[in-house]
Amino acid sequence: MSVDRVQPKLIIHGGAGSSLKGKGGVAVVRKSLYRVIDDVYAMLLAGASAQAAVIRGCQMLEDDPRFNAGTGSVLQSDGQIRMSAALMDGTQQRFSGVINVSRVQNPINLALALQTAHDRVLSDYGATELLRELELPAYDPLTEIRLQEWIQERQGNFSKEMAGVVAEQELVEETAGRGTIGVVVLDSQGHIAVATSTGGKGFERIGRVSDSAMPAGNYATPRAAVSCTGIGEDIIDECLAARIVVRVEDGLPLHAAFERSFRESHLHQRDLGAIGLDATGAIAWGKTSQVLLAAYHNGENVGDTLEWDDETLVGCVPGSQA
Repeated sequence: MSVDRVQPKLIIHGGAGSSLKGKGGVAVVRKSLYRVIDDVYAMLLAGASAQAAVIRGCQMLEDDPRFNAGTGSVLQSDGQIRMSAALMDGTQQRFSGVINVSRVQNPINLALALQTAHDRVLSDYGATELLRELELPAYDPLTEIRLQEWIQERQGNFSKEMAGVVAEQELVEETAGRGTIGVVVLDSQGHIAVATSTGGKGFERIGRVSDSAMPAGNYATPRAAVSCTGIGEDIIDECLAARIVVRVEDGLPLHAAFERSFRESHLHQRDLGAIGLDATGAIAWGKTSQVLLAAYHNGENVGDTLEWDDETLVGCVPGSQA
């Protein structure tokens, strides 16, 4: 890859769902996403690495109680919060992550700490021990809205399969929960990284594992990176993130790799979404769900997919860097 500086690119997501309606729903979510875009893109213009940028973006989204990751995570069927997160550095082609961790403010920080470890993916007990080793303070990510959401579902014997994707009951109507957050970055050195974090589906069986801490939901190489959102089981069945990235590695343009993969997902009746970018600076997104909560910076301006009603499954901003 050229050592010349390239124009940084950035795309983030805050989940996917069936609708985003109500008083200011789109505007409020857009404000949350754009705040992250502005902060992280300023970092990139100042020369931050792709890895540092995705960590910062992921932390900001985890700290926003509106999204289902970190603070504001949904509760599982036993009333506990268990979160998962993953980081993949495309330059090193190195994956790290934690599965079903509790009592931590930013699960992505644990994934970052594991990047240089011999054992790079830890589940609940191991992640808890890592939390102690790093001397990170205990933190309760529970919010009142998520607690009330769980109480209501308990009264109905958990008739819903998952919780709301956005933690604002007055802003979202009938929004099925595909709550995950993700950040994908191309930095000024041409390096790529991706991070994904989630609180899970909500109301699920104890011990259920999401796609977010698997290559199915979070994957990168030097050529491309993808972060997924949606129903984790559907994402795992498609091995979506890795499938798209491998197709780029095999020579397909990013947009074509997204198109082929989402046609297959649609044919298989999956419910999911994804964001990604490649080394040329192309940005792409796709969804089989009705709504994808994504925003991006293409090097010139900021855009989003919140009101994207295009009947096609995939959207793209072309790249220009060789």
